[in-house]
Amino acid sequence: MTPLLAQSGDPLIRWDWILSHRSDIWERTLEHLFLTAVPVGLGLLIALVLTVVSLRWRHLYEPIAQTTAVLYTIPSLAAFALLTAFLGLFSVWTAVIPLTTYTLLILVRNMVTGIDGVPPDTLEAATGMGYQRPRRFLEIELPLALPVIIAGLRIATVTVVGLVTVTALLGRGGLGHFILDAFRRSIIFPTEAFVGLVGTVIVAVGLDLVLYMIQRILTPWASRTEG
Repeated sequence: MTPLLAQSGDPLIRWDWILSHRSDIWERTLEHLFLTAVPVGLGLLIALVLTVVSLRWRHLYEPIAQTTAVLYTIPSLAAFALLTAFLGLFSVWTAVIPLTTYTLLILVRNMVTGIDGVPPDTLEAATGMGYQRPRRFLEIELPLALPVIIAGLRIATVTVVGLVTVTALLGRGGLGHFILDAFRRSIIFPTEAFVGLVGTVIVAVGLDLVLYMIQRILTPWASRTEG
């Protein structure tokens, strides 16, 4: 099939199309942010629970890590197809559940690694000051592990931003809608594909920058160490 771009002789980027579709681009961008924020938020909560279980019962960490690794390797299209049979093609959960599972491997490993990296003498000092295990975890271990945890959160977020584009096959996909639409019309490098691609990169870089700034604010001691 001859690409329509070659047939029409249209420019690579049609700025008039972008200007006339501003509201559609904005709406798809918000959908992309929603489909990123919900899985990452759910993944963070589930990973926190799995981390607490892993730290409390050490022998369970390896099975948990292996399970999250298996979930991470499941092809996204296969996961979407499987869930479509139970939840329907256009259910938001058909997109959110697989995206959430892809965050668990990164988040659990970073949380456990970060908390394991807290100096033993710091823990002993906290215990000597009367900190019970739950309070020591929340007020000492978790804050000191934040740089490593947020580093994992940044990786998970950027990963999900890219995967959200695939959910366009489910009738969602945020900015991936434009990329899929371009493929459907057999157009090579059209304006729609450009908007979807560049928009996704901007969302990924923007969210990563926001999380980096949050890390700098919450862990000023880490910034001084880097300096």
